[in-house]
Amino acid sequence: MAVANPAGFSGLELLATAVAVLDGEYVVRYTNPAAENLLGAGAKTLIGQPFPALFTDGPPLRKMLEEALAVHWSYRAQTVSYERPGREPLPLSCVVAPIEVVGAPLLVELRPIREQLRLEREARLLDQQETTRELLRNLAHEIKNPLGGLRGSAQLLEHELERPELREYTQVIIKEADRLQVLLDRLLAPQRTVQLGAVNIHEVLERVRSLVHAEFPEGISVLRNYDPSVPDLVGDVEQLIQASLNVVRNAAQALLSGANGGRGGSIVLRTRAARQVTIARRRCKLALELQVIDDGPGVPEEIRDRVFNPLVSGREGGSGIGLALVQTYIQNHGGVVEFESRPGRTIFTLLLPLA
Repeated sequence: MAVANPAGFSGLELLATAVAVLDGEYVVRYTNPAAENLLGAGAKTLIGQPFPALFTDGPPLRKMLEEALAVHWSYRAQTVSYERPGREPLPLSCVVAPIEVVGAPLLVELRPIREQLRLEREARLLDQQETTRELLRNLAHEIKNPLGGLRGSAQLLEHELERPELREYTQVIIKEADRLQVLLDRLLAPQRTVQLGAVNIHEVLERVRSLVHAEFPEGISVLRNYDPSVPDLVGDVEQLIQASLNVVRNAAQALLSGANGGRGGSIVLRTRAARQVTIARRRCKLALELQVIDDGPGVPEEIRDRVFNPLVSGREGGSGIGLALVQTYIQNHGGVVEFESRPGRTIFTLLLPLA
C-alpha cells in the first residue's frame, strides 16, 4: 500500500524534528530526512516496516497508536526506546497525532530525550547522595564511641584471662572492632577538604594502569584511548587517582569473577573533551569525559538502581564502599558519574568540568 499523495508531505522535509507518517495498520509510509538521521536508516529501509516493531516497547506503543486512531486525539509516550543493532537502545519522546490524509491517518513526531533522562537521573543521584551522606555521617559518629569502648573492654578482659585458649575470643572481638573502625574511617574520609592543584588526567590514568597491572598481573588488558588535547583540570590528584582506581578495579574484578567465568578480558580508558554540557545542574563550556569501558558480565540487574549506595556490592565479599567513594570524590570536583551496562559491555563515565 502506498500513500495516496506523498508530495503532500514535502513541507515536512525541512523540519529539524523527526516525523513519520503511518497507515491504518501502523506501517511506515513516509519519513522525513530528520527521522532518517535520528533512526540511522534510510527511507527505503523504514518505509513498509511496522512502526511498533522498531521499538523495544512495541505492544504499549501499538496500544497508544490504536487509541489515537480510535478517539482521534493526540497521545504522548516519553519512554519509547528505538532498537539499534549492536548499540544501546535510543530513548525517544513520541507524540502521535491523527491527520486527515487518505491512506495515512497518523503522524508521529520523535525527539531524542537521552539528555533529559540523564539530567533527571543526575538530579535524583545528587539528592540521594546528599541524604545518604548525612545519614552515614551521623551513623558513623554514633557507632565510633561504643565501638572504642567495646575494643577497650575486650583488651582489659584479655589481660584477666588465665587460659590462653580463651584469648582467641577476645582477639576476635578486637580484630572485628578494628575492621569496623577502618570501615567507619573510610565512610567519613571523603568529607575532608579537597586539595586543589593542576592535574593531568593522563598521568592519573597511567598511575592507575600501573597499580591495576600490579594487582591483576594476568588475564586483564588495560588499553589506552586518550585524547592528548584534553587540558589539565583543577582538582585533588589523590582523590582523582582513588576514584579512577576504584572504577577500574571494579571492572577488573568483574572480568575475573565467576559471573564472567574467570576468563579475564579488556578494559579501555577513554578520555575526550565534551563541549556545552550540563553537569550537576550547571552549564559547562568544556568538560572532561573519562570513560572506563569493559567487556565483562555487566552490573547485576538487581543493584543497578542502587550501585552508588554505600554497602551495596554485586561481588561476594565486597564492602560496597568503592563506588560510593567514587561518587563522593567526583562530586567534590563538581562532576557526576554515570554508567550504562549490558552483558559484554559496561561503561562508567566520569564527567568533570574544565571551564
